[in-house]
Amino acid sequence: MSFNELGLSEPLLKAISDSGYTEPTAIQAEAIGPVLSGKDLMASAQTGTGKTAAFTLPLLEKLSRLDNPGNHPRVLIITPTRELAAQIEASAHTYGKYLTLQSLAVFGGVKIGPQIKKLRQGIDILVATPGRLLDLSQQGAVNLKNIDVLVLDEADRMLDMGFIPDIKRIQKLLPDTKQTLMFSATYSAEIRRLAHDYLSNPVEVSVTPKNAAAHTVEQVLHPVDKRRKSELLQHLVKSNGWSQALVFSKTKHGANKLTRDLVRIGVRASAIHGNKSQAQRTKALEDFKRGKVEILVATDIASRGIDISELPMVINFDLPHVPEDYVHRIGRTGRAGTTGNAISLVCADESKQLRDIERVISKPLERVEIEGFEPDHVLPLSSTSHDQSGNRSGNRSGYSRGNSSRGNGSNGNSRNRPRRNRNSSSNSRTNRQASA
Repeated sequence: MSFNELGLSEPLLKAISDSGYTEPTAIQAEAIGPVLSGKDLMASAQTGTGKTAAFTLPLLEKLSRLDNPGNHPRVLIITPTRELAAQIEASAHTYGKYLTLQSLAVFGGVKIGPQIKKLRQGIDILVATPGRLLDLSQQGAVNLKNIDVLVLDEADRMLDMGFIPDIKRIQKLLPDTKQTLMFSATYSAEIRRLAHDYLSNPVEVSVTPKNAAAHTVEQVLHPVDKRRKSELLQHLVKSNGWSQALVFSKTKHGANKLTRDLVRIGVRASAIHGNKSQAQRTKALEDFKRGKVEILVATDIASRGIDISELPMVINFDLPHVPEDYVHRIGRTGRAGTTGNAISLVCADESKQLRDIERVISKPLERVEIEGFEPDHVLPLSSTSHDQSGNRSGNRSGYSRGNSSRGNGSNGNSRNRPRRNRNSSSNSRTNRQASA
C-alpha cells in the first residue's frame, strides 16, 4: 500500500514525500481510513511505529476540507509530557507545511503569556498537557466548544501519572458530539474501562501483540549489586566507547548523581527530569540529538516523547516499578525497522520488578554477568516458562547494532552456563516508513 491509496490530498502527499517516506507503517495503514471516516478509534501500537503520523495526517486532511475553520481550535490532542507535546506539534507542522492550518503546543514550565497571545491569534490544532490546558481554560484563554476531534495520546501513561481526574475535567468542557481517538502502546484493564466511557463504538486497531517489546531490540540484563551499579555503568560506557545512550533512572536525585559520576570520568553526560526547567530539558535533548552529549540520563518523564532517529542504546540503570514502562523505555531504540540494544543493570532488590517485566513481555531476559562485577547477592533465575537464558559470565562488549560480542563467556570460565541461541537481525529495509 502507498500513501496515495489512503485518501490524502496532494499537499499532504507532497509533504510526506519531502520527508522521504514512501509507504505507510502498519498502524498508519489501518488507522488513517477510520479517522477520515469520522469513527472513534482505539489504537494500539509500539512506540516508533509511526503512531503520531497515524492521527496527525488524517486530522490535517479533515481540517483542510473545512470551508471556514474559524479562530478556535477544532482538534485537541492531549498528551502526558512536554516533550511529547512538542514532538506532536512539530509533526503537525512538518506534514501541514503546504496547508494554511495553524497548530500550537501548550505545556507548563514556560511562561503562559506567549501561549495566550498565540491562542488569541487563532489556531486549528491544539496540543496540550492536561495541567496547562486547564490553566488556560480557567483564565478564559481557550474555547473548547468547537472541538471536532479529541485525541488522547499515551492514555496509559496519563493514568500512571495521575492525569485521569484532569482528563475528566477537560472532557466536561468539550462537545458531546466530538470524534475521539485513543492511542497508546499498551492497554491495561483500567485504560480499556476509560475507553468504554469516552469512546462510542470504536474501531479497534492493534498492530502488535499485547505489551510486546519490538523484535528489533536486543535485550540483555547484567546482574550486579546495587552499590556497584554506577561503577558498572561507567565501566561499560568507557570500555565500549558508547557515543549515544539513553539511561533511565527511577529518581530525579539518582539521575543527577549518575550524571555527576559520568562527568567525573570524562563522559559528556546530562540529565533530564521534572525538576529541570523546560529550557534545560530542551537544551539537554537537543545536545543529545546533535552528539554534544553522549549519555542522557532521564527519569520516566522522557520515556515517551524522545524521538531520536536510530538511537542505538537504551540502558535501564533502575528497573521501572510499572512493568509496561519497560516496553516504553526500550521502545526508544529499534524504531521503524532499525535494530537497537536494551541493557538492564539489575540487583537482587529488583527481583519482583524483573519478574513482572518478564511476564509482561512473555520472555526471560538473557542474564550476562560482567567479569569483575559478579554480584554477591544472587539474582534469582527467571520464573517464566522455557527459561533458556540462565546466568553466564563474560565481557559483553561492542553492543553493535544487530551484532553483539560476547567476549570470553565460554572459554574455560567456571561460571559459564548454557548459552541461548540468538538469531541475527537484518538492518536493511526496502522502503523507509514514517516514524513520526
